[in-house]
Amino acid sequence: MDKQLKINSKELLDKIKIILIIYLVLQISCQPPSRESQITESGSFIFLEQDITQVQQGYKDGTHTIKEVVQAYLDRIEEIDKNGPTINSIIQVNPDAIQIAEELDIEMSEGKIRGPLHGIPVVLKDNIDTYDKMVTTGGSRALMNSFPLKDSYIAKQLRDAGAIIIGKANLSEWANFRGELSTSGWSGVGGQTKNPYVLSRNPCGSSSGSAVAVSANLTMLAIGTETNGSIVCPSHSNGIVGIKPTVGLISRSGIIPISFTQDTPGPMARTVRDAAIFLGALVGIDSTDEKTLESRGKFYSDYTEFLKEDGLKGKRIGLYKGPLGKNYKVDTLMYKAVDFLKSQGVEIIEIDEISIGKMGYYSFEIMLYEYKDGLNKYFQSLGSDAPVKSIEELIAFNQSDSIELNYFNQKYLEMAQEKGDLTSEEYVEALAKMMKGSREEGIDRVMNLHNLDAIIAPTGSPAWKTDLINGDSFQLGSSSPAARAGYPNITVPMGYVDELPVGISFFGRAWSEPLLLEIAYAYERGTKHRKSPKFLVSD
Repeated sequence: MDKQLKINSKELLDKIKIILIIYLVLQISCQPPSRESQITESGSFIFLEQDITQVQQGYKDGTHTIKEVVQAYLDRIEEIDKNGPTINSIIQVNPDAIQIAEELDIEMSEGKIRGPLHGIPVVLKDNIDTYDKMVTTGGSRALMNSFPLKDSYIAKQLRDAGAIIIGKANLSEWANFRGELSTSGWSGVGGQTKNPYVLSRNPCGSSSGSAVAVSANLTMLAIGTETNGSIVCPSHSNGIVGIKPTVGLISRSGIIPISFTQDTPGPMARTVRDAAIFLGALVGIDSTDEKTLESRGKFYSDYTEFLKEDGLKGKRIGLYKGPLGKNYKVDTLMYKAVDFLKSQGVEIIEIDEISIGKMGYYSFEIMLYEYKDGLNKYFQSLGSDAPVKSIEELIAFNQSDSIELNYFNQKYLEMAQEKGDLTSEEYVEALAKMMKGSREEGIDRVMNLHNLDAIIAPTGSPAWKTDLINGDSFQLGSSSPAARAGYPNITVPMGYVDELPVGISFFGRAWSEPLLLEIAYAYERGTKHRKSPKFLVSD
């Protein structure tokens, strides 16, 4: 009897073990995959992380055609952006992209090369007009059926340079100047764009989709726009290179505006070299944008001549300490970058402050006045069939729409509507004070005082979790000094906090893009922090 009990007990224990094993297997199989195993980068995309030079060399060698390259990127958009991780960076794909690619292939076979971007896929932020089968929405449902009457100046330049505009990118609606508690990367048209490194994290904005599309290898290049931080922040958060050029270096004609004083488009790419090539194709004088008249004699059609691997030697660079002390993990990366710069022959001078006074207040007032003026003029440019014809009509549309005001309000639109015209004493005074305070008493003063070639700072903090209820959670940033002055700023990957990218910004005097590119390129080549995202689901 005892023996039988021992046998039965052993059998029972064995059965319990089997049941427990089955239970654990079932539990594991029902759990979401771990961060590291969630989505690995597909090895089937043969153009992963390729640059302009590599792709164009393939055209010369006969390795691939322009049509094949464009089709591969369109397929990847469908796979990654829409079906796979659903990062939601592209609002619309150009239905004529393949036809354009075929035409460029024919031209190439006949020995005709349009320009430095011949056969290169590009995505535009969806606040940039194109005269084709794509609408330009600014992310707003009010413009879902808005077809501009002509190309923006830079869209024409891209076509002349041989680029293929394969789509329009999602953005923070109205370039993130609509209302309070907004969430970067969300628009009424495109929904929420996700950070491709960790999908629950925010891509920053307002050029969210442009940065994500470049980082996730959905395009080779993209154009973003910036008023204050909207190129450099999403570039930093998504591990790419972004150039916010001097205001006036690139035309703003045909771009939905915020501020005539601060707005500028700029190139976004995975490498400094690609960004430099891209920049050269975008510069030039546009008679319809008077700011570009100031760039005469100050721009180059080829910025690659300034890219030198020893470009750091002998430079004097200011470390702007304003953004430091807010996140020790970012500080650690920043001081590692400083150590590297010193090892390459850079002299670092610490700077506690750049601009003094109410620069933020003046900038906000200027934006409100110029927003009203600029938006009303943009709506007029759409002709008699414009879906909305004034900022007042836009406010009324949003109030009646079922989606637009679900997550945040339109206070900035309403504040802009209450402002007068650009002859207002308040506006004129704010503009004069900001220009003087941000330029001759700001960046220029500091750089002259210390005889600096450039200023560096962390571009921002690691991406925060997207929160449609509470809005963005900015922790630190360094875009404002250059943005308010209208001066250039370049961000380059500086490292990672866990799996999240952090960028370093290089900014300086007006029209100093050649010097900043020299410095940024040498830093990039010496550190090589860029790595493609893994589309991790949780953190």
